Amino acid sequence: MEDFKYFNNMQDIHSDIYDKISEKLNEVKSVNVTADDVRRTLGKIKNNEALDHFDYYNMLSNAAIDFIEELGEISQKLRLQYFGNNVYLFSPLYIANYCENSCKYCGFRAKSDIVRAKLTMDEIESEMKQMRREKIEDVLILTGESQKYSSVDYICDAVKLAKKYFRVVGVEVYPTNVEDYKKLHEAGCDFVTAFQETYNPTNYKFYHPTGHKSCFPYRLDTQERAIMGGIRGVGFGALFGLSDGLEDCFCLGMHANLLQKKYPHAEISISFPRIRPTKNEEDLNIKEVPETKLMQFIIATRIFLPFAQITISTRESNEFRNLSLLMGATKISASVDTGIGRRNDEKDKGDEQFLINDTRTVDQVEKDLKKYNLYPVYSDYIDV
Repeated sequence: MEDFKYFNNMQDIHSDIYDKISEKLNEVKSVNVTADDVRRTLGKIKNNEALDHFDYYNMLSNAAIDFIEELGEISQKLRLQYFGNNVYLFSPLYIANYCENSCKYCGFRAKSDIVRAKLTMDEIESEMKQMRREKIEDVLILTGESQKYSSVDYICDAVKLAKKYFRVVGVEVYPTNVEDYKKLHEAGCDFVTAFQETYNPTNYKFYHPTGHKSCFPYRLDTQERAIMGGIRGVGFGALFGLSDGLEDCFCLGMHANLLQKKYPHAEISISFPRIRPTKNEEDLNIKEVPETKLMQFIIATRIFLPFAQITISTRESNEFRNLSLLMGATKISASVDTGIGRRNDEKDKGDEQFLINDTRTVDQVEKDLKKYNLYPVYSDYIDV
């Protein structure tokens, strides 16, 4: 792996997860997948045999395209078997957009010429009250990656506030250490999500040249540190378009799979975002992942990880999101705004992170789901 620098305040837990991901990627890349390989995987599925990393790679490969209808039917059956017709709804709440990183594709990056903002607790509570009026019970709190402007204590205070209004509270903020995740857990945080963006170390270094996010291994171990800190659920994601889509999807699935085996009590969620336009974005060497391929990734991952939540972003169209929910996805966001402080018809406080594609409100999403005989679930968690 590339030489990455741990910053002074970063905890190294000496995890073996990345070495295992890399080892399995090298194993599958040594094989030229054929139609016969895909047929063997289908045979294992029909015989209820356990699937391995070669099977996952087979289903992701171009050789599997001719079998996509059969794989899709299997994915649909597994989705119904483990999740029924339920679709879990949540909404993100961006509370600050200050950032100290230099990600070339992100509207929040440090040198981006955008309006910066950080909400006060009163402003955060006002946003939460509006979300609650929209029936939301699962909230994801997001900030830019700035420990200076969005300290762990600030995030903990927001989590405590959220617990007054929502059953499930997740955070998608900068990676931090085990002790900080313990604080977040004690504040009431249920989930921690962190996107690796790309699992290719060389491309990762190109897209993240400076800032704390430039440390590839520290970011990759985020979910494990969160679990060690008592967080009950963790989310994974790759930003498709930064590297080879098949390889990133394989590594994404293996990352979740290996961590689930290591910590079987942890809940696992996987996201499939594709890169979207942002303000002041740099010229990027985007490796486009078309909708058909993204759907194949979702189907293959549902089959390989039948118990995992699969989330589809508002980066995608409402038509694609609806179809993905029928094929294997289980969770979507609604009433989304990636800007800061916009839910109460007040003046915008800060610019958005990226442009969204699906602008439907909670009520509109609920109405559309019912057309497909899907049942919207706002939360099925009971605190004990």
